Amino acid sequence: MMTTLDVSALRTRFAGQVVAPGDDGYDAARALFYGGHDPRPAVVIRPCDPNEVADVIALARETGLDLSVRCGGHSPVGHSVVDGGIVLDLTHLRAIAVDVEERTVWAQAGLTAGDVTRAVAEHGLAIGFGDTGTVGIGGITTGGGVGFLSRKYGMTIDNVLAAEVVTADGQILQVDAGHHPDLFWAIRGGGGNFGVVTRFQYQLHEVPEVVGGMIMLPATPEIVHGFLREAAAAPEELSVIVNVMPAPPMPFIPADVQGSLVVLGLVCYAGPAEEGAKVLAPIRALAEPLADFVRPITYPEMFLEEEGEGEYHPTATARTLFADELDLPRIAQVLERLQNAPAPMRVAQFRPLGGAISRVPADATAYAHRARPFMVNVASFLDGPDTRAEREQWVLDTAAVVENGAPGAYVNFLAEDGPQRAREAYPGATWERLTRVKRQYDPGNLFRRNVNIPPAG
Repeated sequence: MMTTLDVSALRTRFAGQVVAPGDDGYDAARALFYGGHDPRPAVVIRPCDPNEVADVIALARETGLDLSVRCGGHSPVGHSVVDGGIVLDLTHLRAIAVDVEERTVWAQAGLTAGDVTRAVAEHGLAIGFGDTGTVGIGGITTGGGVGFLSRKYGMTIDNVLAAEVVTADGQILQVDAGHHPDLFWAIRGGGGNFGVVTRFQYQLHEVPEVVGGMIMLPATPEIVHGFLREAAAAPEELSVIVNVMPAPPMPFIPADVQGSLVVLGLVCYAGPAEEGAKVLAPIRALAEPLADFVRPITYPEMFLEEEGEGEYHPTATARTLFADELDLPRIAQVLERLQNAPAPMRVAQFRPLGGAISRVPADATAYAHRARPFMVNVASFLDGPDTRAEREQWVLDTAAVVENGAPGAYVNFLAEDGPQRAREAYPGATWERLTRVKRQYDPGNLFRRNVNIPPAG
């Protein structure tokens, strides 16, 4: 078994790009979206096709080096890049083929959510990913995919028709409901535990335009509670993300409001503009908006891709959970904790679920939290390593205030607590079935840089 890599031999072996320490692009190739990580991989390989993906997997088996798989580099805990190991970077797999008549698209896993969204929007079509255009479709899809179209059209995994998966033993499998059905079930929510998905086929929906954008309201318990109540009761065409946080120093925010708690709501109504205005009227009536950018737009405009995003690497501690009830006293306690938090930047994020998400049976995919009405994320940004312990404690205590109902976690948002909470992400029978699929397709746990599911037995 090799322990050192002969980089020049690798450059001969792979037609795709091989990036090693000392190369010009090395630092960019190992950079991650989230800060606080400084991995130095032995090599980053960008395969040019699925056969080369299989060959990178073979290289990891031959060398015994840790393998990580990178799509968009948005893993909260840096799973995308491995220190001292091999990074299989899918960046160069960017083929996309839209079938307008059938309303489907085949998209390779090196594409981002924004790439696919813009390509299908040219035909008035959409597939719901998350809420950020720069995430890779591989990571967000295999983990579930909750975003701006979820209440109307389900999660991303509910719109996956088929996939191409390269397994730990190098097989290139075409999977769907009739071919390798257990594997097809597992990659829809089970993360990257079972192989490298090199392309997906998605069902598309006609979404010529939406009523969407950002609305900012003052943050009082009554306004936050009212926003969530109205959004949860609204027609399922409406999906919202309600962030309660200090107002950032943006030019459109009055100076006297900056730094005070506000409700920063991201709303998306996937239907006609007149109906959208009616549905959003009760939310607008909660208070005089501090800012209101909600208007008829095309769906790709929902992704506010920040200029200079490549330089922005936030370092935070966070916890993801579900709540069955978000009553006024609970909301008031969360706001009080936000008001008195130690960190200059902190956030409680509330996502009303339901609609199409809840109509899928809990055992139909590896995402089992179908009946949960709210997803909540609590985060606190760090000002340096010495603030971590204090901020982590604040996050845990705040999450304890809001969490109710059975323990649960959404795998794509799991942070440092991922290994301890994997069973909450995959409760009961879901976990047992996933471990059996893992035993079949990755018995040696080669794919372990993830929220890991060990092989059964």
